[in-house]
Amino acid sequence: MNKITSRTSSKLLNFLNTEYLRLHSAYENQFWVSYMGTGRKSSEKDIAKWRAERDVFRTDKNLKLEVETHLIKAKGKTKDSLLQWKRFFDLFQVQESAIMLRKEASKIDDEILKLRSKRKEGYIDPVSKSFVKASENKMAALMRTSQDEVLRRACFDALNELPLITLDLYIQVVNKRNEFARAIGYEDFYAYKLWIDEKMEKSELFGLFDGIYSKTKYGFKNLRSLEKSMPGLRKPWNFGYMMSGSFTKEEDPYFTFDQALMYWGKSFSALGIDMAGGSITLDLLDRKGKHNNGFCHWPIPVHYMNGKRIPGHANFTCNVIPGVEGSGVNGLHTLFHEGGHAAHYLNSTESEICNNTEYPPSTVSWAETQSMFIDTICSSIEWKMKYAKTKDGTPYPFDLFERRVKKLEPLRPLDLMHMMAVARFEKEIYETKKLTREKVISLAQRVHKNHYDRSENTLSLLNVPHIYDWESSAYYHGYALAELGLAQWREYFFKKYGYIVDNPHVGKEMKRVWRLAARHPSKTFIKMATGKPLSAKAYLNDATMTSVKLIKRAKDRIAKLNSVKVKVLPIDLRAKIELVHGKKKIADNSKGFEIMSRTYAEWVHKQAKK
Repeated sequence: MNKITSRTSSKLLNFLNTEYLRLHSAYENQFWVSYMGTGRKSSEKDIAKWRAERDVFRTDKNLKLEVETHLIKAKGKTKDSLLQWKRFFDLFQVQESAIMLRKEASKIDDEILKLRSKRKEGYIDPVSKSFVKASENKMAALMRTSQDEVLRRACFDALNELPLITLDLYIQVVNKRNEFARAIGYEDFYAYKLWIDEKMEKSELFGLFDGIYSKTKYGFKNLRSLEKSMPGLRKPWNFGYMMSGSFTKEEDPYFTFDQALMYWGKSFSALGIDMAGGSITLDLLDRKGKHNNGFCHWPIPVHYMNGKRIPGHANFTCNVIPGVEGSGVNGLHTLFHEGGHAAHYLNSTESEICNNTEYPPSTVSWAETQSMFIDTICSSIEWKMKYAKTKDGTPYPFDLFERRVKKLEPLRPLDLMHMMAVARFEKEIYETKKLTREKVISLAQRVHKNHYDRSENTLSLLNVPHIYDWESSAYYHGYALAELGLAQWREYFFKKYGYIVDNPHVGKEMKRVWRLAARHPSKTFIKMATGKPLSAKAYLNDATMTSVKLIKRAKDRIAKLNSVKVKVLPIDLRAKIELVHGKKKIADNSKGFEIMSRTYAEWVHKQAKK
């Protein structure tokens, strides 16, 4: 018996938890500074170093054998803990040759991240013909809100060019990921990630998606009909603006981002949701070099020392652009979304740290069900009618909701198409033999056409940031599965309580499953939470509902919420909160949530004037 396997079960478990915490935290700290654009010149090397060390731990065959050896005689809680670690190590076992392929793929990931964070972003001004600096997020926002079609087209053209910068590296990394997957016995990388993340086969997943596609594709006929009265609607630089740009402009005064923290704090408190004694760092505004998509990670997961629960720490981010129409409401949704992620794992009471991180055995679909459920709260009409107000206190008008529902009703069946498109694109990318630039571009354009029916080709699927990183690639299907899960969960809560916004019973039930972190697969959690197996039924009922029924349902839900006496609670998220902008600290809640919110709001105002 080697040195490692001579340990007792308790010493082994202590080592596993302590060592994985060390490796995970070291990697996540480097991940944060790299993705926030605040790291040293050596950040790429640092993140690669710690990722490699973490992966050596995950794939350690001796540790797996030691766990299995102790399991033979283990009983009770010790046996349960060892079983959690066996499941963990089973997920990551690979041959020695495949480990090198993983490292090679990671090096390409790092090159892509470096290029994407340092690339020149902006568009050619249609009048002056000069280059205008603008982040990818800002150009996307201008396409949704600018009244000038020529400017929208300029932003579209610029966005279409961006992914070409990293296209050759993307082809290299796809090939290397496939080499890795095939070396360990999978058909391709997509099949590997789908099984690791969701315990699903491609045939099961895309059979589900194909069924949804067939039942909702009638929305494309509606789109073509709308275009007859809205010429140019199907042009990709027009669609967002023509369908919702006016609504974005009308809604903007009700969702100024300086109020977002208060909205978030009040809503979470009323739901009875908190961070279970943990701490969180928030970096919420867009800037050069910062990753262009919101995310939440846990550099310090919940863990136990000498039997005592140690609260975790979460970092989360979004990309608000102060002063740009629509950015406030997008930022608010991301704040709720990532806040839902943070609350999920910070509420864990699982003793084994391998269950308390965002990585497998955590499943993307279950994690996203939590965050997307929370962001649907602030996008609901009940929430808007209660919380959203202009600076002079004017509440959100129901008339605006009605007009929006009536206008967008024809296209509501297509709401899941974007998520299914990204999943389909990645599936086919990893299945394509002898990839070339031409094949990638053609595939991106074809899949987009099939799921959006725009009149012009676009490479927007290649601007989805998830596809460029090993951890987030080949998992976008998780968002679509989460849409099905949250629709089912919302249906369950509405049938049981009649309302969700500010309902502490909802928060209590969510926290009950949050305590289990990643102990179970997503399908098991959905059945536990709703009493039913996961299906598309609830989602399809909602997506195909007429505007008349939607408006009536909204009125009923508002009436129910208004009939309930909601206890007004002081804002206490049971967390140490720090707001930063890169390396600069802006505010914290050491003197109270409200003071922190006011301090941050004043700072946001100043940024909008710059």
